[in-house]
Amino acid sequence: MSQRTERRGIHVDQSDLLCKKGCGYYGNAAWQGLCSKCWREEYQRVRQKQIQDDWALAEKLQREEEEAYASSHVAHSQSTAGPASLAPFSKFEEKKTNEKTRKVTTVKKFFSPSSRTASKKETQEGKTPSPSISRRASFDTDQVSKDFVEFLKNLHKPGREIQRQCRAFLVNMSSKKDLSADELSECVQDFYQSLADRLMSHFKGSSDSVEQVMDQVEKYIMARLYKSVFCPETTDDEKKDLATQNRIRALHWVTIQMLCVSMDEEIPDVSENVVKAITDIIEMDSKRVPRDKLACITRCSKHIFSAIRITKNEPASADDFLPALIYIVLKANPPRLQSNIQYITRFCNPSRLMTGEDGYYFTNLCCAVAFIEKLDAQSLNLSPEEFERYMSGQASPRFSSSEGDWPDGARGVSSTVTNPVLAQLNHNLELLSGLCSRQEAVMEAAQSLQADLLTWSDSVQREVRDILEKYPLEIKSSKVSAIDANNVDNENLPSPIKPQLFVG
Repeated sequence: MSQRTERRGIHVDQSDLLCKKGCGYYGNAAWQGLCSKCWREEYQRVRQKQIQDDWALAEKLQREEEEAYASSHVAHSQSTAGPASLAPFSKFEEKKTNEKTRKVTTVKKFFSPSSRTASKKETQEGKTPSPSISRRASFDTDQVSKDFVEFLKNLHKPGREIQRQCRAFLVNMSSKKDLSADELSECVQDFYQSLADRLMSHFKGSSDSVEQVMDQVEKYIMARLYKSVFCPETTDDEKKDLATQNRIRALHWVTIQMLCVSMDEEIPDVSENVVKAITDIIEMDSKRVPRDKLACITRCSKHIFSAIRITKNEPASADDFLPALIYIVLKANPPRLQSNIQYITRFCNPSRLMTGEDGYYFTNLCCAVAFIEKLDAQSLNLSPEEFERYMSGQASPRFSSSEGDWPDGARGVSSTVTNPVLAQLNHNLELLSGLCSRQEAVMEAAQSLQADLLTWSDSVQREVRDILEKYPLEIKSSKVSAIDANNVDNENLPSPIKPQLFVG
């Protein structure tokens, strides 16, 4: 079998989805393959080392500045006692010392958190959303607050304590708008962890109760922090969104056969599930809470599993799921995909990302996005020349006339079958062409009928004239007589009765 006819499905070992440190939780491409717990430990270790290096550099610059100041002071003393020709040199040394002092001060300010992102803070102040969006966001936030208060009423005293801690945390976060996205994420995750530990001791190890409370806490906090922490200007999330969107647009030509997806969109139920999956993955951007965004991903994934199960008449496997998810992402091109992934990664309750079906589906979505970013000719079993032609728009696999380029499994399948939209379009075009021919036939029959009617009218008129000429109409006159004029017994009838007058 030639290399062109060998099909390689997109396969990811389930062990590749787990944390690289072997803790058993799901990893994440945004965390370099680690789970949220291991990533936080690694991040804190690297950050602590960076802080130590920064302070060491600052202390080194401070010592150099002190030594330079001491040497310049001695040189200044000697210059006052020495010849006048050394005065310019002492001024040069003083200027150099002042410049070093300014450098040290600048370095210290750079490492201080208060002035780290001052310029970006000014940019954020000038960023104002539209009034309609602000009103909608305010309404949603107020509704979330009401729901949160109603939920905490059932907890009585612990509920009041939770509400007090959440409000204090939000007040604290409002003063940290100049922090980076990773630092904001660390603050939120630390709050999650400390509150979860307290709840675990209160509920005596009942993880379900703790998870239920933490879901409500996450919803309340993130609904209020959404505007300041989603796609912040301190990150390059927006640039990544545009790059991913352009990448997916450039891959519009990728067919379902190239990805070896086990879905037949010609089946109505499968097509319906595909549309629902696309709708759910697009709807993710409209949600404000990380848990709600995860719910959209979960619903999308379940629709994909349903479509595969209907097509294969058997339960779908993990090897079938990932190619189908990649296909759905390519068809949907979800808005702000990278920003949503980063937002979930940074601010979602870590227990949801490390375990459960939400974590599994989210990890697969991250793998799908990573695959799309690195997709090449070998991934689709194409030659580099074909891949470049398709990417540049010089050719399209859907309209290729050569069937020899396709593998045996796809040989003989028309190009219209690869895409249900194109199949429906071609079907409509065929109907239109048939209607055009039928319309022409109807018009010809109508013109023939009109000509026949004119000929029939002329022939009828000729026949009437011929009959009138052959049998002319004769009208005979007759006398008008009474009705009983021919009655022979009229003479024997009595005379008419005459009226008699009586005078009284």
